[in-house]
Amino acid sequence: MKILLDENLPRYLKRFLTDHEVQTVQDMGWAGLKNGPLLARAGSQFALFLTADKNLRYQQNLEGRTLAIIVLPSNRLPIVKTLEGQLKARIEQVTVGDYIEL
Repeated sequence: MKILLDENLPRYLKRFLTDHEVQTVQDMGWAGLKNGPLLARAGSQFALFLTADKNLRYQQNLEGRTLAIIVLPSNRLPIVKTLEGQLKARIEQVTVGDYIEL
């Protein structure tokens, strides 16, 4: 699965999710883009967007998007590491347009 990591998440996730094709917002040259344009670009190239932005669903109209989104409760590495198993399980179950908060 092609996964895009938001710039607010630790790059550690890229190394952790080795079963998938993972890029960061920075890798794509999209650092600093606002959420709307970022999600539009991501939707044409990725299946899943990982972020820690809990306000995303309130700031953007997510209806009709083909991009699935998983929101982590924190971007702090120690917390992210405790979610490894749960995150991998959710990634395996995610479908088009899902919005999931861990």
